[in-house]
Amino acid sequence: MRGDLVRKLIARGLATGLAVLAFVVLALTGATAWGLALAVAALAAAGWERRVRPQADGVAETVLLAAGILTAYARRLDDGFDPALAATALVVLGLALLVGPLRQAGNLQIRAANLPVRGWTPLVAAELPVALLVLLALIAGAAAATLPAWAALAAALLVGGVAGAVALDLARRRFRPAAGGGPVARALRRHRPEFLLYFSAPPGSEYQVTMWLPYLERLGRPFLVVLREPEFLPTVSAATTAPVVYCPTLSAMDEALAPSLRVAFYVNHGAKNSHCIRYTQLTHVQLHHGDSDKAPSANPVSGIFDRIFVAGQAAIDRYARAGVHIPAEKFVVVGRPQVEGIEVRRGRVTAATPTVLYTPTWTGHHADTNYCSLPAGEALLRGLLERGATVILRAHPYTAQNPASARQLARLHDLLAADRARTGRAHVFGAAASRELTLTECVNRSDALVSDVSGVISDYLYSGKPYAVTDMVDAGARFPAEFPLAASGYVLRRDMSNVDDVLDRLLGDDPLADTRWATRTRYLGDFPAESYAEGFLAAARRELDGGSAAPSPRTADPATVSPTA
Repeated sequence: MRGDLVRKLIARGLATGLAVLAFVVLALTGATAWGLALAVAALAAAGWERRVRPQADGVAETVLLAAGILTAYARRLDDGFDPALAATALVVLGLALLVGPLRQAGNLQIRAANLPVRGWTPLVAAELPVALLVLLALIAGAAAATLPAWAALAAALLVGGVAGAVALDLARRRFRPAAGGGPVARALRRHRPEFLLYFSAPPGSEYQVTMWLPYLERLGRPFLVVLREPEFLPTVSAATTAPVVYCPTLSAMDEALAPSLRVAFYVNHGAKNSHCIRYTQLTHVQLHHGDSDKAPSANPVSGIFDRIFVAGQAAIDRYARAGVHIPAEKFVVVGRPQVEGIEVRRGRVTAATPTVLYTPTWTGHHADTNYCSLPAGEALLRGLLERGATVILRAHPYTAQNPASARQLARLHDLLAADRARTGRAHVFGAAASRELTLTECVNRSDALVSDVSGVISDYLYSGKPYAVTDMVDAGARFPAEFPLAASGYVLRRDMSNVDDVLDRLLGDDPLADTRWATRTRYLGDFPAESYAEGFLAAARRELDGGSAAPSPRTADPATVSPTA
């Protein structure tokens, strides 16, 4: 989060500072060429600011740059009063005042992907501020080349005509809405979705929804994805063939929620979930985006849902342990379908040069949820490298939001890169670990795991392979009681003072192997390996078909669990 703030402040400072400097040079000095170059640099900075601050208001800087560029243009032409240049100035001023409100009005329009509808107006309205920056850059270029003023006027009229068409269409939508809703609503009614996946989250969180899309598609029922932030529309729509709809307002949600819908699924506890839970005709089901012993995994907000799908009995116990009282009938044990592709292997690590997966988490929104081990990561990696291990380092997607964490992660990448160059060991890190490989592929490539408190441990537990957990809250002897998954793993102290002992057991005799199998059933349910995901699919179909009572999960003696289960 602090990283985002730094980028936004830098972008704001560059855009404003360069705009003021360009105007001063263009209006008060004779260095027209330098002033035009500074103006183009200021326009580029303004474009970057709109990328890191999508809602940035740059009207003052835009007007200042336009005034400076047009003053320089008039000076370059040296022709006295030029009506074409004056008309260009009026058009550019109008655009500078208009594009912001048009963008805001366009952002209030429902948008969709994977539907046979064309909604060009909101898309064009969103790009008008960029179009204005490009127009000013073209006018600066025309001034530098001393082109006739009508060339600048033609470009300004072209952009102005587009803005005018957008304004008229937005006004029509506002004051004369189509009977029965717009084209998106009509297309969704024809689609007849039976359920929706609702998603609202900060930037970079799309993994929370994309992990569930393959399993929702396997239900074989028509559905849609409802987004509340526009930046997710391209990535989420590329991950599914189902309609994906961005609903910026409550009225847009009224338009998108077709009468055929019966169930709404959720993947987090986002504040905007309440905007969808108000539809009492739906059954609301919380799926979560992982199962872990983190404090947010026992959020009292879960109680507002009609059903809470959990991976195993341990998740139910977690709520009770946290003092969160939720009626037992709301919980449904469905397993964790995302682990179905994980290969299961019993027995200690036998590889002479083992591969260890290291998955540090991020610092969290609050101090009491900071389980990040990156500050101590170097001691851990050096211990692994001394044992000849190959390391797969897969950091949390939010790591870069904290500048200190980003620097710490970069140092670990450098350490692995240097060892790879010296020894030839094929360490995997950076984009190769986080984007080119899935988590399942990372798990299957590894012989053991070292992780912070996170949902990765629950997923890794399915493999049966050994894992270690970092105690970054410095709970000491209380750690296994507060984070029960640690009782089946090897606990690394916050200062890594016991790293040698832990790695000896993790990669050696592995005395906790039998304990892990008992924990595996409690955390991930007991479903047949050949149809593991069917636990979730069957439960979801029951909700779609009327919410009949779910059967209790089977229990089994961990000693009888098959090595391939």
